[in-house]
Amino acid sequence: MRKISVFDVIGPIMIGPSSSHTAGALRISQVAYKIFKDEIKEAKFTLYGSFSQTYKGHGTDRALIGGILGFDTENEKIKNSFELTNEKGISVKFEIGEMDPDMHPNTVEIDLKGEQKTLSIMGESIGGGAIIIKKINGIDVKFTGEYTTVIVQQTDKPGVAAHITKVLTEQGINIAFMSIFRESMGEKAFTVLELDEKIKPDLLDELKNSPNINDVFLVEM
Repeated sequence: MRKISVFDVIGPIMIGPSSSHTAGALRISQVAYKIFKDEIKEAKFTLYGSFSQTYKGHGTDRALIGGILGFDTENEKIKNSFELTNEKGISVKFEIGEMDPDMHPNTVEIDLKGEQKTLSIMGESIGGGAIIIKKINGIDVKFTGEYTTVIVQQTDKPGVAAHITKVLTEQGINIAFMSIFRESMGEKAFTVLELDEKIKPDLLDELKNSPNINDVFLVEM
C-alpha cells in the first residue's frame, strides 16, 4: 500500500503561487541537475500546454532555473534565478513546444549543455508538487522521484539486470520498483530502480563495475 505524503494533501511549501507551476517545475529541473555530471553552460526549457501559457506570471521560469541551480523548493534565492544564472555565465532560453494529444498540460523538456556532456529530460508536473519523468535523452522512462532512485545508463545486453540486482542484494538494499527502458534491442537503455532506503555512494561504483554499464545516476529529492 502506498503511503500518503502530506504533499499529496496540501502540496509542498514553495516560493511562488502554484505548486503545479512552481514546485513541480522545480523538481523536474532538480532531477536534471542531479543527473547532469558537468558544469552547466547552456539550458533550454521547452514548455508545453499550460506551462507555455503562464510560465512568466506563475513563476515557472524562475522555478525551472532554480532547479538547475540546485535549489530546493523553500529557497528564497529562486526569485533571483535569472540574475544568478547571469552571474554564473549560464545561457538560458525558453521556447514554446507543440503539444501532442497524449501530453500532460504541464510538461517541460529540459536540454542542458556543459563542457563535455549534454542531457535531455522531459517531465510532467501532475499536481501538488508531484512529478513524473517521462524521457531521458529521448528514451521513454517513468519515475516520480518519491523514492531514492538509481538510474543505470547501459547497453542492452544480457547480464546487466543480473549484475544490478546482485550488487543491491549483497548490500541488503530492497527494490521497490525496477523497470528497464530501451531504445531498441542491443542499443542504449536505462534501468530505473526505486529503492526503499538511501544508499552509500560506493554502491554506485560497484554498479558501474560491468562492461555494459556506461554510467549511474542517483536522484534523492
